[in-house]
Amino acid sequence: MREVAVLGVAMTKFGVSEKTNLEMFAEAGLEAITKSNVEPKDIQALFFGNCLGGFEEGQLHMAPFAHSELGLPTSAPAVRFECACATATVAIRQAALLVAGGIYDLVLAGGTERATIMGTPLATRTFAMASHAQHESTAGITFPGVFAMAAHMYTAKYGVEFPELKKHTAEVAVKNHRHGALNPKAHFRKKIDVDTVLNSMMVADPLQLFDCCPFSDGAAAVVIAEVNRAKDLVDKPIYIAGMGQAACGGLYLQRDITRVRAREEAARQAYHQAGLTPSDIDVVELHDCFTIAEILAIEGLGFYEFGKGYDAATKGETTFGGKVVINPSGGLKAKGHPIGATGAAQVTEIVQQLRGECDERQVEGATVGLVDTLGGDLGTVCNIILRS
Repeated sequence: MREVAVLGVAMTKFGVSEKTNLEMFAEAGLEAITKSNVEPKDIQALFFGNCLGGFEEGQLHMAPFAHSELGLPTSAPAVRFECACATATVAIRQAALLVAGGIYDLVLAGGTERATIMGTPLATRTFAMASHAQHESTAGITFPGVFAMAAHMYTAKYGVEFPELKKHTAEVAVKNHRHGALNPKAHFRKKIDVDTVLNSMMVADPLQLFDCCPFSDGAAAVVIAEVNRAKDLVDKPIYIAGMGQAACGGLYLQRDITRVRAREEAARQAYHQAGLTPSDIDVVELHDCFTIAEILAIEGLGFYEFGKGYDAATKGETTFGGKVVINPSGGLKAKGHPIGATGAAQVTEIVQQLRGECDERQVEGATVGLVDTLGGDLGTVCNIILRS
């Protein structure tokens, strides 16, 4: 297998957009191509992520249309990926695998989503379609409900008093909004405090409005290249050191949802391939769709023992100068969550961090970063470790 690197990366501003999915992806894709010092005609394949275009714009089979918007050659196949919130990360992993295997030398991968146009009721319903239709959706389970149950299970399993957990989950939101305020492309750029979280409306007990990430519009894209080609094209290619992906077929099969088994396996694969351990990681972009989700993730990724990570944000261990910097972009919570684009935006942030391009939110001395993206009802997880 050949060594693989990331060249150009780009993302649109996340939030509410008047642009179409294709317009947003063209913006991100062309910027990523330009930063890679190549031209659209040089791209050999497009791996394109989108989850809900049929509901958002009545548009399916979007990949070849994105291909045309970008001016890619007819010889370059365009393939749409859908793995719920992990969509773009999976697309990037597939691009890297095919470049590593010698099938392609230069691939564009990423994703786009225009979730806000659906409105909250339809967006909530369509997001829930990533749960098992027979065993979960028919019971009224939505993703806030899944993570609300996980929070209740966490308190019971680890003996954490409920008010105590609420205070610490609120600190996760405060930390990520503080990070997001430093990110000019974040959906939310306003700092909040613990009282803001605890006084917000209830969504799914115990998750309140400010425990939840928003529906967002946006796109992000990355260019993947064989390492020798990469060294010829950019001054500082960022190397893909390890990748992992795993699956578990539905929430109803997972009796203990305080532990995401697919994450543990995907992370094990990525660490093994990279020859690294959690202690080697400087910066992480992980899947904080809800505040409790960040706590579950830092434990599942090995940064904390199970049942011991709940107060990490309160102690300042997951912000700048702490044990490991988690979500310097603001994460899904503040940067936003256009599901088809999220993974590519996470990769974009880590690449920029490792290149020292993040200005006020720069993690000092960062040389190794981890991306963690979870899709659906804990069913798909994809991890990518990058190094400078």
